[in-house]
Order: sequence, then C-alpha cells, then structure tokens
Amino acid sequence: MDTPAPLIDPFARAIDYLRVSVTDRCDFRCVYCMAENMTFLPKKELLTLEELDRMCSTFIRLGVKKLRITGGEPLVRKGIMTFFNSMSRHLESGALRELTLTTNGSQLARFADDLYAAGVRRVNISLDTLDEKKFADITRWGRLKQVLEGVDAAQRAGLRIKINAVALKAFNEDELFTLQEWCAERDMDMTWIEVMPMGDLGNEDRLDQYWNLKDLRARLAERFTLTDLDERSGGPARYVRIEETGQKIGFITPLTHNFCESCNRVRLTCTGQLFMCLGQEDMADLRAPLRASADDRQLEEAIRAAIARKPKGHDFDYSRQTVDGQMSRHMSHTGG
Repeated sequence: MDTPAPLIDPFARAIDYLRVSVTDRCDFRCVYCMAENMTFLPKKELLTLEELDRMCSTFIRLGVKKLRITGGEPLVRKGIMTFFNSMSRHLESGALRELTLTTNGSQLARFADDLYAAGVRRVNISLDTLDEKKFADITRWGRLKQVLEGVDAAQRAGLRIKINAVALKAFNEDELFTLQEWCAERDMDMTWIEVMPMGDLGNEDRLDQYWNLKDLRARLAERFTLTDLDERSGGPARYVRIEETGQKIGFITPLTHNFCESCNRVRLTCTGQLFMCLGQEDMADLRAPLRASADDRQLEEAIRAAIARKPKGHDFDYSRQTVDGQMSRHMSHTGG
C-alpha cells in the first residue's frame, strides 16, 4: 500500500505530534483551567472511544509519531483503558513512537499498571504545590494525598514522571525550591509553565497571577549551576540541567518567549475540533467528515486542509499590561 504524504504545514514544519483531549470533564476545578461551576458538553457531542481510535489512527497513518492524551482529566473518561489498549497496536507496529498522557494524578493509583501494560512509559503530572491547604484552594475539589499516592503508584509501575507546575505569583513562589528538591529526591524532572490567558473565568486576573519565568530561573541560578540543554521533548519547553542534582528543569514561556518556529503539534478536542494553534481561535471540524462516511478519505482531506491553515505563531502577550491574544475557551476544552 502506498505511504501517504506526511503532514507539512505552510511553514515547512512536519506535524508529527497530536495532543488529544478525550474529555472536558475533570475531578478538579483548578482556578486557572476552569470555572468552579462548569457546564460540560452533552455526551452526544463527544467523540466515542471508537471514533477517537479511528481519528487517531488516521493521524498516525499520516505521519503522527507522538500521541499525548489529555483532558480535562483523561482518566475520568469511562472505559478509557479500552482506548489506550487499542492504541498500543500502533506502538507494536512501530507506526507510533510514543503514547503518553497528561494527568492530575488523582486516578493513577488505579490505572498506573494498566497504562504501563498498554505501552505508556512517561506521564506528565500537573502539580503546583505540596501544601495541602494551598492544593485544596487552587484545585477547589482536589486532595493532595490522592495525587501523591498516584505518584507512588506510577513510579512503582515503572512510569517515568515529569511534574508540570504553573508558576503563580504569590501562590507557589515560596515553593520553588521545595518542589524542585522533592522532584530531585524522587528522580523526577520538572517543568514550570507561565500562566496562559485561557478562558474568561470572571474572578481571576491573569496579570496578578503572572510570574515571569526569567525571574524564576534567576532564583534557581542563585543556588544551583544551570546548564542549557539543546534537547527538545517535542513540546515547547526549553530545558536546563541542574548540575548539583542531575535534574532536568523545563521552562514553557509562551508569553515572554515565542516558541512557535519549531511547532510540530496540533490539538484535537473531545468533540473533534482540531486547533492548529493553542493561541489562535481558528479550528477545523473533523467530527463531521468522520461521521459522514465509514471511509477515511473525507477525514484525511479535512485534516490536510486544516494543516494547510496552521499559522506561524500565536498572539499571547502580557508586555503591555493587558492580556492580548486572550482565548475565550477554557484550557480544559482544548486540552492541556
């Protein structure tokens, strides 16, 4: 059978990384991600697990090598291990290089062994604080103990963990070294993320929350020797190694450093919308062509047409003390 032409965008970037939100639901209500009283999508609007399989398999056939499953919280989706187990066939064939997920960690105690058995080897866990009260405040509904038990279970299962923390001024500034040392003790890498202007949450002021990662990095450099690394994980992070601990620390800085020139990824929502850029509103509806025919030809054409519209970069900008380029949709809708 002929190998389909790869997905190349207008700026000659090969698109080989797909992030897929499998649900907009979550068992937390993190203040920078969603409103406390969220209205979730009707179930009929969501792609079924079978449709998600077909959608992802089409992207893999078109050259996607890395598949990251996100949410909401992906592990609260009923029957989600059926999907992971099904995707493992692409790992076995060599068509897919990596199957991974981003999670809040709350369900890992339950699913870590099953995920490893399905071929998952790395997980990103979102965790902004090790203080129980602050954790309850920022997640609104979360329990830190449950997440820490999930971290333990994941490590026992053999999963490599990276901790993702959103840098929030006056919230976790004082935990910069606490979090870093905790990760070092457990041989976990860590990435700090600038807060992004996603979703109009009404009571949250993103400028007040904004903690510039240049400042965070400078504080780390006062205590440790930092060596810049050339490596890329397929995502937007820039990495340093802390020589004293051997740890990798990543910085995702969409606001102070535009990382779009090497962007190789697109995001698919749980309703089948493809966002070619996290920081742009333009999207393509892939659910309609998926459901229009049992044949994948229409779907493939729709995917190629969408990639042909991928922009050069996003418009996030805090530099003028206003949140330019703010997105109206919540982070949980697009997938973290």
